[in-house]
Amino acid sequence: MHTLSQSFLRRFIWLILLVGLFGAYPIAAQDSPILDPLTIPKFVDPLVIPPAMPPMNQAADGFTEYAIAVRQFQQQVLPTGLPQTTVWGYGNANDPSPAPGVVSSFNYPAFTIETRSNAPIRVTWMNQLVDNPGSPDAQYLPHLFAIDQTLHWANPAARMDMESMSPEPYMGPVPIVTHVHGAHVAAESDGYPEAWFMPAASNLPEDLRTQGNLYASAQPAEAGSAVFEYSNSQRATTLWYHDHALGITRLNVYAGMAGFWLLRDDVEDGLNLPGPAPQLGDEPGTRYYEIPLAIQDRTFAEDGSLWYPDERSYFDGYSGPFIPETTVPPIWNPEFFGNTMLVNGRTWPYLEFEPRLYRFRLLNGTNSRFLLLKFNTELAFHQIGTEGGLLPGAPLELDQILLAPAERADVIVDFSQFQPGDEIVLLNLGPDEPFGELPIEPEALANPETTGQVMQFRVVELTDNGNPGEIPASLPPIERLTTELPARTVTLNEEMFMPADVPVEALLGTNTDLGLDWSDEITERIQVGDTEIWNIVNLTGDAHPIHLHLVNFQVIERIPFDVDRFHDAVVGGRGPHGGDNNAPLEPPNPLDFAIGSAHDPLSWEMGWKDTVIAYPGMVTRIIANFDMAGLYVWHCHILEHEDNEMMRPMLVTE
Repeated sequence: MHTLSQSFLRRFIWLILLVGLFGAYPIAAQDSPILDPLTIPKFVDPLVIPPAMPPMNQAADGFTEYAIAVRQFQQQVLPTGLPQTTVWGYGNANDPSPAPGVVSSFNYPAFTIETRSNAPIRVTWMNQLVDNPGSPDAQYLPHLFAIDQTLHWANPAARMDMESMSPEPYMGPVPIVTHVHGAHVAAESDGYPEAWFMPAASNLPEDLRTQGNLYASAQPAEAGSAVFEYSNSQRATTLWYHDHALGITRLNVYAGMAGFWLLRDDVEDGLNLPGPAPQLGDEPGTRYYEIPLAIQDRTFAEDGSLWYPDERSYFDGYSGPFIPETTVPPIWNPEFFGNTMLVNGRTWPYLEFEPRLYRFRLLNGTNSRFLLLKFNTELAFHQIGTEGGLLPGAPLELDQILLAPAERADVIVDFSQFQPGDEIVLLNLGPDEPFGELPIEPEALANPETTGQVMQFRVVELTDNGNPGEIPASLPPIERLTTELPARTVTLNEEMFMPADVPVEALLGTNTDLGLDWSDEITERIQVGDTEIWNIVNLTGDAHPIHLHLVNFQVIERIPFDVDRFHDAVVGGRGPHGGDNNAPLEPPNPLDFAIGSAHDPLSWEMGWKDTVIAYPGMVTRIIANFDMAGLYVWHCHILEHEDNEMMRPMLVTE
């Protein structure tokens, strides 16, 4: 299972041919030492509840239009009294950048897009990662973190997106492209990883491309921007938007490029849920009883800057040799786990709340960390929804919530039993690894002094503000998908550099080729209108959150299987029982290698999903209807995996 695939060997040979073709931009090492998380005081600053993003106007064709830019600015992420942090965030392009005494919509995380099902939105996304946005003399800003250009990435120095052989970090202008995660959207507005674009800076080097090979815009767009259109043709749900540029998503999102996108509809309105949530025109001091919570982990340097590793040795101590002498990337780390917890862009914040019902929209916005959320007292989550909207049947009463990266949970919590002055802490039990499985052994739990705590809740006096709401007795049913088409088999794989036994890259594949790169021929070709079952076969030792663009899907079951026998069958090109080597070869069916009974979906997986945990040693089976033609992607949402080949194109054809 840890042998180099043919496709990886082809990639490495191609890289050798590129030695010396492309230069690098020098970058300084991160000189400031890491800030000890034990020295960061907890529960000092209040939770920031992101306001609604202001639109530009209502167009004659019915679209609500936004102009949303990405900029660099300073924000108080660490507790008050500690240094501010340089971050990247989205905001209304007409607003000034944040500064003392300046009112601005630029924030990390971004303000929330508030809209309704079937209410179309048009967004002009703008790359303003320059030193003086709006000035004709603006100079581009380099990345906050070291870009490993030996990965297959949005490489502006090459004729197409590809690897460089230079081990030095890239320090040129930064490509971006925004993806609304979970959106049912035309391909040209999906934020394809090769649809990136550069800032409109005055000093862009002439030898760099300003757009990706598959740049797209639904309307004519000025330099440094793209126009995307969203029909919002789906049920009420919790979406989020974030960067998706090829090979640097982990870095752009870690810098702060993320925000909520909330859809509402008449069905949800009729449930009498607690509220309100932030809306345009709210008076200062408005109390909110529906609150989105974007949970992330970060590490800081002592000067307050975000810290992210700039060398490969951080992950497992491997210190070389690297590309081009070996196949090991010099900077990329297989996963990253921060040593502090942030909620809505603040480190360990607190929320003053009343003894009543609250609705929380939980998002795991981390790069790699699986969250297992639990209160430090007897208190239940009443889960009413996941990524695809409301769950069917009665709300689930859970004492803990498991969320892989990119998963969401829509929950109601009843705090009515508490008295003013009481304090509650939201805990995270999930360790520093992509575990995904329950229960967790006590020695593997998160550090209770740091990443084991998320935020604090402080009870205040009850008021009569807002809508008290209720926990619904039942939620609308969901029709289960069926199909008579044969199942599609895809595989999750890991490549190792065996002399040192260290990970080189994560890969997706099929039951005929376990090691497919991003640039290999498209294997997921789907006829528009078809409903398909995907057998997701995990051949690695990690749990992977697998995300499909365009569609919501339903989880069917998980089946344990014999990993080694299936692997050998694929490599040998034969079924589970061997056979005549001269006979036509049929790709092995993973279900023929089952070694146990099927596991039903977990209770919170019975609704519509866009991300599913594929456990080690399991065939995870999902079903989806592909109703819109275009070029999309599917990938692991551990961002470090996604950025190094664990993402593949998906073509839906007419």
